[in-house]
Amino acid sequence: MGFFSAARQGRKDDAELGKGLWRRAHDRFHRGLDRFHQVLEGVEDDQLYEELVEIANELAALLDRVRAICVEAQRRSPSEGLDIPAALSGVHRALSKAGNSLATTAEAAAMLRLAVGPVPVGAASVRRRAEAVYQQVSDAERHLHEEAS
Repeated sequence: MGFFSAARQGRKDDAELGKGLWRRAHDRFHRGLDRFHQVLEGVEDDQLYEELVEIANELAALLDRVRAICVEAQRRSPSEGLDIPAALSGVHRALSKAGNSLATTAEAAAMLRLAVGPVPVGAASVRRRAEAVYQQVSDAERHLHEEAS
């Protein structure tokens, strides 16, 4: 992303996500994805690489959902600080867990990358951790819809 497109994206993010809680939740998830993709660069085993790329693509597909959740949460409860609105605390909790789980998923991938010799179970441990991320994003969506009702 070039300088001007990054500046434009930053302004768009400010308008849609604000500069507070929801922006931080979105950015935390985005950084976790970046970390996961950085880990992929060092994987030498082709089979493991293919498994991890598949997981990475599935996780990357969640970013649009996370953004939509954060945009809607910002619309309902604008945030320029770090105070968690009571009505959307479940949404924030689920997004926070998703960001943390994504970071541990990247960590699990890094551990596999550093493994000596073939990995007998492949990326099963990374897949298990990624499942938690999927569930937590779904939980955030569910909480958001429950609050709308």
